[in-house]
Amino acid sequence: MVEPKTKIISTNSRKNNLNIFSRVNREKGAYFFTLPGNIVLLITAIFPVLYSFYLSFFNMNVYHFSNFSFVGLEQYKKVFSQLDVGFFTILIRTIVWTIVNLLLQVILALFLALLLNVKDLKGKGIYRTILILPWAIPSYISALIWKGMFNYDFGVINIALKSIGLRGVEWLNNPICAFFACVIVNVWMATPFMMIVILGGLQSIDTELYEAAKIDGATPWDSFKNITIPLLKPVMFPAVVLTAFITFKQFDIIYLITEGMGGKTDLIITYAYNTFKTNNYSLSAAFSIVIFLILVGLTIGNMKFLKEKK
Repeated sequence: MVEPKTKIISTNSRKNNLNIFSRVNREKGAYFFTLPGNIVLLITAIFPVLYSFYLSFFNMNVYHFSNFSFVGLEQYKKVFSQLDVGFFTILIRTIVWTIVNLLLQVILALFLALLLNVKDLKGKGIYRTILILPWAIPSYISALIWKGMFNYDFGVINIALKSIGLRGVEWLNNPICAFFACVIVNVWMATPFMMIVILGGLQSIDTELYEAAKIDGATPWDSFKNITIPLLKPVMFPAVVLTAFITFKQFDIIYLITEGMGGKTDLIITYAYNTFKTNNYSLSAAFSIVIFLILVGLTIGNMKFLKEKK
């Protein structure tokens, strides 16, 4: 006689519960030692997210700080419909920012890594040290230095342009110029990380593969296309994904150089902060939750993609 399916499922669930409790009881020492870290994680990461989610359903601001009231989804409606420049405008700008930065970083990093991987290149250590410096310098210091360099009147970039007979560029007054100025700074700062990753991948490729391809009559381009790029993909993909996430939620460069220019150069994260500065805490919380959900969605999509690829 075959047992009912529901009975089998319930029996399996009880076994799983017993396994969980027995595993916790068996490894309680490990759970005890990780408890302080879990408490810190709860206080610094999980609680702020939960509190922001709670706050987004109220109207807490500088005028209703102690006796704010429940308003339901009103703050989320404002996020998507009542912002000065539009949520989707800022989201598209953030996506464009991420794609442009990622493409420039990968192309420039690949070019530099290929140069540093030349066998007979002298002074490799010096070149590597110089090229890694932008990544090693704290981002806020680099952003403030570049902000001074982009100054229209006394910035070194406009002085250099004027010295060769060109007109100075209003880097920090024109939204489009300010956006590309921030792209230049971010590419300058982030490219060394990608370069080091690619250089490590290049040095792990067996040189005998290139020698065999050369014997078979392959051109340098053929070797690059059929050997270098395929063997670099497993190394580059995690770095590209990590860089994409960091670039998508970039804050310091945009804010320190332009402060958003009233929404004209804002990314999604800087606009959320500027919303917070207006003392509308609930609207800022709703904005933060939307950003959080976008990042969660991207993370889940990336995990599924990696799983399917494996």
